[in-house]
Amino acid sequence: MQNRACEYFPCHGGVPEEEFNCLFCWCPLYTLGEQCGGNCRYTEAGVKSCEQCAFPHYRDNYRAVTERFPELAALAAKKEKDNEL
Repeated sequence: MQNRACEYFPCHGGVPEEEFNCLFCWCPLYTLGEQCGGNCRYTEAGVKSCEQCAFPHYRDNYRAVTERFPELAALAAKKEKDNEL
């Protein structure tokens, strides 16, 4: 899945253009913090930066991303439970 009309395509370097996958334009693993499995870093202000990470944009990593969805669901459930208290 590619959006070649996007003004940012390709938004990350290092991925061959024919392999670039736009399906996860916004990485669903972002909320996992340092445990996301990508090449993230934190800025001096404490903000997670994924500028150097192309993990979700490799076509072959689709399954690796979607297999982590149960972790995301567990985080969401925990957040909801914490908000109920």
